[in-house]
Amino acid sequence: VCVNPSFVNVAKENLKDSKVKVCTVVGFPLGAIPSENKAFETTLAIQNGADEIDMVINLNSAFDKDFDFVQSDIESVVKAAKDEGSKIGKNIIVKVILETCFLDDESIKQCCVCAKNAKADFVKTSTGFAICKNDDGTLKPNGATYHHVKLMAETVGSELKVKASGGIRDYETAIKMIEAGASRLGTSSGIAICTK
Repeated sequence: VCVNPSFVNVAKENLKDSKVKVCTVVGFPLGAIPSENKAFETTLAIQNGADEIDMVINLNSAFDKDFDFVQSDIESVVKAAKDEGSKIGKNIIVKVILETCFLDDESIKQCCVCAKNAKADFVKTSTGFAICKNDDGTLKPNGATYHHVKLMAETVGSELKVKASGGIRDYETAIKMIEAGASRLGTSSGIAICTK
């Protein structure tokens, strides 16, 4: 279950007798905070009980094609997660949110390579909070698309997993994302999908 950082300890307490893991977000939703802050958020979240971290890349750096910075930003979170996790004997999973609706295909591929080089565990499509528009002002899809998930899966290969997130509200869409290469889905419609 993924919760905002201020609810990590509450979620962990409520789930202590279950196998459900607690995930939280870092640099959410724009990724536009210093890497040091992301590392601190990560450390604190793990101390509060988070098992997994979903971090948002620095989108401005991706727009500027500054992929060295994108990678170093991811590395700061991965290092904080692995360091803090080792203190408590846990392997903390780090997922890297690209916000694919804002990026062209080449940038998506480059960001996936950055996540791979930084030794993250997953690349993830979206926060679900983006508002993307076409030139004419109409809204673009802001979540996972078959094309983006397939592109991400092909880029990371077997080294990382792909999480499709955003706009997955029914069984058919869920299956399409899995067929595209997603090994995890982020959805608030899990019950509806699983009870089709």
